[in-house]
This record gives sequence, C-alpha cells and structure tokens, in this order.
Amino acid sequence: MDSLADELAAARDLDVDELAAAIRSVGFECTRCGACCTADDGQAHTATVFPDEIRTLQAVTGRQWPAVARPMPFGLDDDGRGETFEWALQVDESGDCTFYEEDAETGRCTVHDSRPFICRTYPFSLDMGETVDAPGPVVERVGDLSVHECPGIGRDITESAARELAKTLKRRTIVEPEEAIDVCDSYEPVAAESTVVHDSEGAKRADGTPL
Repeated sequence: MDSLADELAAARDLDVDELAAAIRSVGFECTRCGACCTADDGQAHTATVFPDEIRTLQAVTGRQWPAVARPMPFGLDDDGRGETFEWALQVDESGDCTFYEEDAETGRCTVHDSRPFICRTYPFSLDMGETVDAPGPVVERVGDLSVHECPGIGRDITESAARELAKTLKRRTIVEPEEAIDVCDSYEPVAAESTVVHDSEGAKRADGTPL
C-alpha cells in the first residue's frame, strides 16, 4: 500500500506546465485511424474503465452496465469464471470497442465527449508506477511521460490543446492509484463459481450488481 500512496502523492505533485511542454515536444494529433479502439491481431480491445466512468456512459447512452463494460478478462478462465479486478469497455463481435464505428473511412468514437480517462489521454501515460497499463507499446519517453505507439505522434499540437491534455493526464494519474487503493481496502477473496469483479466499490457480478 505504501507504493500506491507514494504513487498518489507523486501524481498530485505533477506540474501541468511541464507535462504540457513534454507533450508539445512530442507532438500529437488524432488521425482517427481507430487503432487504439479496435481488436489487435485477434485480441479483443481492452481499455480500463472505472465505475464512475461506466455510470457516465450509461447516462449518456441509456445502456445497461453489461452493454457498457465487461469484466477485465485477465485472471478469468476460458469460461469467464473467476476473480478479476476492474472493468474493460465492452466490445462487439469483432473485438472492437462497442462505441467505435467507421465514418467515411475513418474511425469515430460515438461517446467522444464522455470517453474514459485512458481514451482521453492516449497515446500518453505517466510512469508513476503504471497502476493501469495503456494499450500499445511504449515507443518514446520524455521524463516521466511515456508515448505509446500511435500514427498521430509527431504532429503539431497547440499550446492550449497540450495544456488541456496535460491536465487530463494528471487527473487520470491521480484517479488510477485512488481506485487501486480503494480496491485493496475493500478486497475480500471470494470462492468464485461464476465471475466476480473487484473494483473500488467492492465485489460485483458480471452485470455490475453488488455481490
């Protein structure tokens, strides 16, 4: 727990101006290629989404919990049984994010204004302990800033856009250890004959209802 507490303290101390300068030095503009929203080599898209973010997406879309998020597959057996931690955005039959669609030969997020932190900040993450991994391999590092594989890297970004992205990235880097600490505090092992998801609010069934 000390390492998570240290991670949280370090995240709160992050300097937004320094983050923005690092982002500008790398450069980024979304090309709407869809690579970060779609299945990769047969592996279904996996993006972490937290309970509050799920409820936001529910409110925006009118969907039930299972149509927004699925149990994070790591730790589950081939039948989807067992204990796992946190949730992943739901996917369609092809393994793409359920909120992704093709639009005039480019990708489009249908919940763009309400998308989770991990989507808002891609292709960037911060090495504060990597509480939640970002998709895609790291291709560059600028101080604590990790840059993940993305065709949009190296494109011009305005100072205001870089600062807004830096603010969101700092907020994400605070929320992740907060969530992890709450998971640790509420975790109790369960003899799971079905699927049990442990998140910051306790143990839940696969449909998001409390166990």
